[in-house]
Order: sequence, then structure tokens, then C-alpha cells
Amino acid sequence: MHNRLHYISQGNTVEEQLYNIHKALDNGCDWIQLRFKKNYSDDAFILAEAVKMLCKEYLATFIINDNVHLAKQLDADGVHLGLSDMKVEEARVLLGKTKIIGGTANTFDEVLQRTAENCDYIGLGPYQFTTTKQNLSPILGLEGYRSIIKQMKTKNIQIPIYAIGGITLENVESLMETGIYGIAVSGLITQTENPFQLINQLNDNLYGTI
Repeated sequence: MHNRLHYISQGNTVEEQLYNIHKALDNGCDWIQLRFKKNYSDDAFILAEAVKMLCKEYLATFIINDNVHLAKQLDADGVHLGLSDMKVEEARVLLGKTKIIGGTANTFDEVLQRTAENCDYIGLGPYQFTTTKQNLSPILGLEGYRSIIKQMKTKNIQIPIYAIGGITLENVESLMETGIYGIAVSGLITQTENPFQLINQLNDNLYGTI
């Protein structure tokens, strides 16, 4: 069973990344997706190695964004792949059947594609505007999630769906009511001055609707 709350890391340097990830872990976040713009630099290996050790210490799931080879090299728990990244089938061959492979989607057709590719979960978004990611796909809003989840139920598709993109604490309850499985957040946790309270409130909202 996957965690319902995913933290996607932020930071322009190894030090910033480690600070933000440690803050998330220390305050109750059990799933870290390492997203580092310098994904193929020497810094990425140093950072990923340190994050793996942190996640092991906190018994947290460690996912690497995009870089399948780095995930294999460090024996991470898995990867998250965008639509323009390595194909899921290729990643599965490299990583093996036991690793987690998540995929990005923006439309129902892309959900069908990801399902056919045997992703373990889908990051569906964006929910609303976010400055975290450039070249943003069309915004879904609540109606977008309702529509896609309804179509999934019609086709009996049961893959876990995570909402992503500009989500705030106030959005979580209404998002969960659409039928999604969980949320992935970045700036929300990175920028909060009270991470313990925020993460606890997020988890209350995410797990309280089960």
C-alpha cells in the first residue's frame, strides 16, 4: 500500500535539498520523491546517496524523479517518470518487477496509457497553477479529477491516482472526495513554517476519508 502523501523535493543545491527533505521526514512525511534539476550531475549522485540513507533511517519510501539509471545504481525504491522520460517498459527491465514506477498524466487518455504500461501509480495534474514546474499542462481543477475518476470507474481502472500541482491544505478534503488516492506536494511543505502541524493536518485529511 502506497503512502497517500508524497513530498516532491525542492532546492537548487545539495544543501537546500537535504535541508528540505530532512524537514519533511522529521515531521512525519514517509514518501520522498527526489526531484533535482541537476539530475545527471555528480551532485545528483551525492544528494541521492544521502537521501537514501535518510529515508532508510526514517523508514520512508525513496523515489527518484526521471533518472532510472541513478535509481538502479543506488537501489532506490523506485522512479517517477514524466511522459517524455524513459518508457515505463524500459525502466521495468532495468529496475526489475519489485521496484515502484510512477508515471505522470494530464488526461484520461494518458491515464489509459499509463495503466497499459503497468505503472504502479499515476501523478495526475496539475490541479491548479503552480510555479514549481515549467511548461505546465492544462489545469484540471476539481471537475477534471471528477471526470477522469468517473471514466476510470466505468472502465474498472483501479490504479492509485495522486493529485499534484499547487495543492493547499484547504484543497485536500474536496480533492479526496473526487475519488483520488492521495496527493503529491512540493512547495506546500517546503515553505511552511510549521511542518509538523501541516503534515499532521494533511495526513488527517488524507486518511480520515478512508
